[in-house]
Amino acid sequence: MSEHLQASIAKFKSKEAIIGIVGLGYVGLPLMLRYNSIGFRVLGIDIDENKVSKLNAGQSYIEHISAEKISSARQSGFTATTDFSKVDECDALILCVPTPLNKYREPDMSYVISTTNALKTYLRPGQIVSLESTTYPGTTEEELLPRVQEGGLTVGKDIFLVYSPEREDPGNPNFETRTIPKVIGGHTTACLEVGVALYEQAIDQIVQVSSTKAAEMTKLLENIHRAVNIGLVNEMKIVADRMGIDIFEVVDAAATKPFGFTAYYPGPGLGGHCIPIDPFYLTWKAREYGLHTRFIELSGEVNKAMPEYVLSKLMDGLNNSGKSLKGSKILVLGIAYKKNVDDMRESPSVEIMELIEAKGGIVSYSDPHVPVFPKMREHHFNLSSEQLTAENIASFDAVVLATDHDKFDYDLIKQFGHLIVDSRGKYRAPAEHIIKA
Repeated sequence: MSEHLQASIAKFKSKEAIIGIVGLGYVGLPLMLRYNSIGFRVLGIDIDENKVSKLNAGQSYIEHISAEKISSARQSGFTATTDFSKVDECDALILCVPTPLNKYREPDMSYVISTTNALKTYLRPGQIVSLESTTYPGTTEEELLPRVQEGGLTVGKDIFLVYSPEREDPGNPNFETRTIPKVIGGHTTACLEVGVALYEQAIDQIVQVSSTKAAEMTKLLENIHRAVNIGLVNEMKIVADRMGIDIFEVVDAAATKPFGFTAYYPGPGLGGHCIPIDPFYLTWKAREYGLHTRFIELSGEVNKAMPEYVLSKLMDGLNNSGKSLKGSKILVLGIAYKKNVDDMRESPSVEIMELIEAKGGIVSYSDPHVPVFPKMREHHFNLSSEQLTAENIASFDAVVLATDHDKFDYDLIKQFGHLIVDSRGKYRAPAEHIIKA
């Protein structure tokens, strides 16, 4: 056992280690709070000066993480910085940076690569580097390994390298960082040992796999499983609709089977950083091996077509009451990608808004979790959330229910909405002015 291996493990077990978290978003921030709460000193590193200054002032920019929690972490030693030279103070470097797709639906590894390049100058013996960002199998070996070793450090002896995919589920009250089992794969067995020592302090259950590639593939399988099943039920929704059957009633009934069936519900498309994106990481990498991942790509096509399907239902509904979409006032309910959160990443609601606008509709939105439409890389709306009063609801030609937040008053919407296009199955009882989409 190398001296660095023993010393690193001892530091994590005694909680003397300093934890560096690079990327302070929906994944990095909960992880920071967890390590801070169990007595570790945590340093947060992010390129966004606005995020760093807010955190250092004890403020939060994520709705479900309170300012009180950030303030408490600050008082017990947490600091945030944009200065990458502070990396040499850290014993662990946990990378939680974005891995989006480019416009060709290929992995954009620029954040992972630029972050690793920014860190590599300051790496020293005894540290562990852990990548948590979703990516294709081989990323840790192909992109991180050579960069980490560039300065003469040997991975597995001087410095340790693991992949441990994030499994956050924002807005889910049943799980928190501590209670979600943590998968870890190391580049060597020594790397895995240090990785376990790092994470077992903070997470209840550690799941060891044989390599970083296996850990990377595990994350992809979890999300591809979800994307494919949602694609299936979205396709079934269209078939059921043509046959005059309520797909939500059917899924509920099928879910009473105590074995062999898991309930997935249809919607207006896929959202969030993981489910719409992760499958394409594997389809891209599989091409290198001469393989064509047909299931994954087909579900991607079905899910990608859902906003258009919602639009067609909206146009049908308006048409039935003698109106065209052009010039009609449309209210989109819920623009976060899932209920009860403020996360806008890859939200199908935004795509629906763009489709409505492209057809000449006058679009507005209401979302209690997103008071002002945020600046986004690809989408631009100069809008604020509409108040849901009886008078305001009645002023729109149609309401599109895109994200079913619990805070919405569904009875009020039903009572005063002239036309409701329901993509979430909130209104089960048939009504003339409600269209299931």
